[in-house]
Amino acid sequence: MIVAIHQPQYMPWLGYLDKMDKADVFCFLDNVQFKKNEWQNRNRLRTKEGWQWITVPVFHDFGQKIMDVRINGAIPWGKKHCRMITQYYSRAPFYREFAPVFEDLLGRPWELLSQLNMAVAETLAQNLSITTRLVKASDMELPDSPTERLIGICRELGADTYLAGRDGANYMDLELFRRAEIRVLFQDFRHPEYAQAYPGFVPALSAADLLFCCGPEGMERVRGLNPPLSGSRGQL
Repeated sequence: MIVAIHQPQYMPWLGYLDKMDKADVFCFLDNVQFKKNEWQNRNRLRTKEGWQWITVPVFHDFGQKIMDVRINGAIPWGKKHCRMITQYYSRAPFYREFAPVFEDLLGRPWELLSQLNMAVAETLAQNLSITTRLVKASDMELPDSPTERLIGICRELGADTYLAGRDGANYMDLELFRRAEIRVLFQDFRHPEYAQAYPGFVPALSAADLLFCCGPEGMERVRGLNPPLSGSRGQL
């Protein structure tokens, strides 16, 4: 069984969804340190000029875990993000179908960033026909060491294979995985091109861009370049 693990991100990009799609279980790593203004509270949408940040305002203290980061509810960020989606995607083929989904989701009174991020990721996955089981690390008793934490999640979920990011070897102790008899695979994501809301193609945007432009079948464009891994859901 393949497990993938990643910090919860806001409006995650296609590489994130591809990792989720390739795994049998995807674990949100919500019990590690929050990093402001990376991908945990912001992402990018397509504009006529190129791209634009879409950011969730948060309160945080240095060293705070992602699961404890609170959203600044005094700022009407949800309404702003919905207006941005309308502004940038109103002419996209699947805007009318999915705009109400985001209006409902972003209109809720979210307090914790991790809960928002997991809900958005789950919504994107469901609407892009990804059926991977989703769990969160904070529900588990895990070691503090980064590599041992990953191994602990794999053991908790009964995994024999861990799908790491492309640069995972730079921070993981692969010898510990070998001793734990857990195979490590590295994601080699290839980004598909598709017709966006404006001429030209800009990669590495939120996966919402694919949903608005290509609809529920959009993930097939990703799978066409990134086939299932050996052992995933019994596929060889």
